[in-house]
Amino acid sequence: MKISTGVIKGYGGIDVPYTRLSQGENAEGIAILLPGLGYTVQAPLLHYSTGIYLEKGFDVLHVNYKYTGADYETFSVEEVDDALKHDVNNIIDRVLQDHAYPHIHIVANSFGTLALGHEAARESMKDAKLIWLTPLLKEDEIFQAMLDSKQEGLCIIGDEDRHYDEGRFNELKANQRLELHLIKGVNHSLEHGFNVLDSISTHKELMSIIKAFSEA
Repeated sequence: MKISTGVIKGYGGIDVPYTRLSQGENAEGIAILLPGLGYTVQAPLLHYSTGIYLEKGFDVLHVNYKYTGADYETFSVEEVDDALKHDVNNIIDRVLQDHAYPHIHIVANSFGTLALGHEAARESMKDAKLIWLTPLLKEDEIFQAMLDSKQEGLCIIGDEDRHYDEGRFNELKANQRLELHLIKGVNHSLEHGFNVLDSISTHKELMSIIKAFSEA
């Protein structure tokens, strides 16, 4: 496996790094991972998802944005949202221009689901498979993107997640392309607080769900 890194000039001329884990010319597809704010690709949900896709023979693209540093301290909330969508779009275009993949999967966590909603509307992503991990359901733009998405999708969220909304979650059942999983007793990290063993058991269950979806 080859690991390569790159940087684009992102929104406002600020550098945004990315990492590509490559299987070579015969990759089965590519999985694009979009982390949350403060929840990096090294954190459990995305670290283990990376492993699932590498085992499947996919390349993996980590988009390593950080919008909490000094470069962004003068940005409004709206500008940070715009920066995320702009930067993810440009990095994906940069990577995909080098290689035509037969399959594209996008895995987004929390804040990253805002970019996922934006990507879902692109014609080039009409056949992608989308994984929404702890989506920000209370954000109108994200909720509407999930409701309207035509791609095969998987949504996993906990009932103790501060971004969970029971009414909106139930409304999403109208989208028959979206597979929904509500995990009892877990927070925004899909963990049981400081109960480590229960959290590990839940993560094993979650990875089984993601693996099954990726192979369907």
